[in-house]
Amino acid sequence: MTPPKGIPPARTLRAAGLLDVVTGEIIRPGIVRIENERIVGIGGDPVGEVLDLGDLILLPGLMDMEVNLLMGGRGETGLSSSVTDDPPLRVLRAVGNSRRTLRAGFTTVRNLGLFVKTGGYLLDVALGKAIDAGWIDGPRIVPAGHAITPTGGHLDPTMFSAFAPDVLKLTLEEGIANGVDEVRKAVRYQIKHGAQVIKICVSGGVMSLTGAPGAQHYSDEELRAIVDEAHRRGLKVAAHTHGAEAVKHAVDAGIDCIEHGFLIDDETIELMVAAGTWLVPTTRLADAMDVSKAAPALQAKAAEMFPKARSSVRAAYEAGVRIAVGTDAPAIPHGRNADEIVALVERGITPLDALRAATINAAELIDADDRGRLAEGLLADIIGVPGDPLQDITVTQNVRFVMKGGKVYVQS
Repeated sequence: MTPPKGIPPARTLRAAGLLDVVTGEIIRPGIVRIENERIVGIGGDPVGEVLDLGDLILLPGLMDMEVNLLMGGRGETGLSSSVTDDPPLRVLRAVGNSRRTLRAGFTTVRNLGLFVKTGGYLLDVALGKAIDAGWIDGPRIVPAGHAITPTGGHLDPTMFSAFAPDVLKLTLEEGIANGVDEVRKAVRYQIKHGAQVIKICVSGGVMSLTGAPGAQHYSDEELRAIVDEAHRRGLKVAAHTHGAEAVKHAVDAGIDCIEHGFLIDDETIELMVAAGTWLVPTTRLADAMDVSKAAPALQAKAAEMFPKARSSVRAAYEAGVRIAVGTDAPAIPHGRNADEIVALVERGITPLDALRAATINAAELIDADDRGRLAEGLLADIIGVPGDPLQDITVTQNVRFVMKGGKVYVQS
């Protein structure tokens, strides 16, 4: 088999150690043998070129389950970009965001839904194809296309600014859907054009201008229709949801993953555990999101919600809710994705379980059995950090080596 361009047919990584995220053991020394895009062995005699990585500890490539690479980054002007930026500009900006994310050690992401005018084009699908083709550097992308939301719901852009009724109208193909028939069509449209996960809005949010952040937006009938359409096609549904009552209805409808879940309570947590519902808590937002220039009403929402966000993730973890890492970047800057891992540890999650949330848990969430561990037969998505992350989780914020699919992108 001829290796992809830029990848030697065989090579060996040699480092001070490597983390087995399943057992929690640091194996010393860390020897990983690679052929083409995959790992062919751990330990043993070297094959091909040997890359000596010195004192680094090797980890599986990290994963972020809640990003939007087409938003944020250099040159964006906040809400006005929703009106001024055309689709080509968004994709070009995403090139830099993708590169920063990969260089931070995140080799796979879920891109969870645009809420801007694109004419129905699924820009994150195109971005992922460009990365896979090797045109630009970036992580593997599981795209959602457009987030699906009701008129006036969270991620309807009119919820973020006082636009006049005729400004920034979005179509059903761009995710604004009402009623059972429309939500079914919206899901089908995203799937037709390449979405690999469906993102919906079940409740309001911190930055919604109207309504309580925990209020349920879609009816139970609409939620069940969305889940039915997605599951019949083999796709999971991720739901932006904050309020405990809204989360309960989402879980009952069969939604696979709750994004944020800041206001969940003990009863809701019990339901999530029983149903096996995932949580992507984006807890770093509670510390890092700058709302100082937001409207007073939004600042008040943040002051109420963020303390609960800090405590709810620990309660969910201790109860056994399945957790995967997600940042909601650019709500925190692209390239600072590991801050979420550090925040999880600060909330009381063990360093090993925080790393599992960014590796094997995330891989399970996206049904990817070819990554998330350093093991024979898996993709050679490997990073190196300057120290033992089980003793000091902050080393994940200082990635010194990044390999994706056998190709080296960072080696310092």
